[in-house]
Amino acid sequence: MFCILAFVVLSIMGLFSASHRELAKEAWQCVWLRVTFRPCTVGFKEKMKGRLVAALLRRSTLAAKILHQHFEALSWVIVIVTVISTGWAARGVYNYYFYGSCNGLNASGFCVFDPTGANNETSEIGGLSTQCTATPKTERDLTLSPVPVKEFPTQNKDGKNQIVFIGCYSCDYTRKSYPLIQQLVKETGAQYTFVDFPVHSSAQYLGAYTQCVASLEPDKFWKWNDDMFAASKTDVANPEFVQKLLTQADIDPAKIVKCANSKETKEVVDQHNKAIRSTGIYGPPTIFLNGRAYVGPKPYRVYRNAFRWFRLW
Repeated sequence: MFCILAFVVLSIMGLFSASHRELAKEAWQCVWLRVTFRPCTVGFKEKMKGRLVAALLRRSTLAAKILHQHFEALSWVIVIVTVISTGWAARGVYNYYFYGSCNGLNASGFCVFDPTGANNETSEIGGLSTQCTATPKTERDLTLSPVPVKEFPTQNKDGKNQIVFIGCYSCDYTRKSYPLIQQLVKETGAQYTFVDFPVHSSAQYLGAYTQCVASLEPDKFWKWNDDMFAASKTDVANPEFVQKLLTQADIDPAKIVKCANSKETKEVVDQHNKAIRSTGIYGPPTIFLNGRAYVGPKPYRVYRNAFRWFRLW
């Protein structure tokens, strides 16, 4: 077992030292002998054991004695720990590539590749706060079933895959995800539904505007929707500015304002918001890809990989 440990360590050290490369070759010969059920060459094992014991002897006689007496057992322990650590590291790399977090989809906790937790951050729900937090839950806590998806604007209704994007026009993390989702829709031709869920008090009125544009001018909705995300979040909090965008999209602002102020529209928006909250959402953006929730602004590869079949877990 020591030969395996020596080969791993010396191979890494050999990247920087010619002498260690020679030792790595000897270690490999030893590993090959052990794999083929032959004893390792005594010379290499004893030489390395002697070096380690001598180095340790300068610091602690007791530690050197323990190493000498239990050399093989300690080698096994170190190799097992190394294998387990390597497995966890590989799992972390896999999770980060496919889910944007070392700990799994939407999972919080430290990740060396995303130390700030930016890939899991969302805008806080509450109506007044713009505070952003790293989400502690998993996608199993979320369900799309309460949302009447057919009542929201949808593109590519015959698409093989489904994207349901729950976001808000005035939220930073929704704005970060929006262009990536547009790219995903263009690349995959997936069925795409946008669900407006305003969480800031300054943008609450936009729920009614979105409902009215989608119902009265469905063919012009997507142009207006793109314009809303192209504008600053400060501008979309201003009804007069939004009405200008309606005009630019060839939509009658007066008709939309009248619709937005109606009792019927407000009731529909309230029902929709209650349904969205029933999903268990803990902040936008929350994007359901084929029914599975992806929370926060993930890297594009994470969204794209959601439609591929070779995920392990």
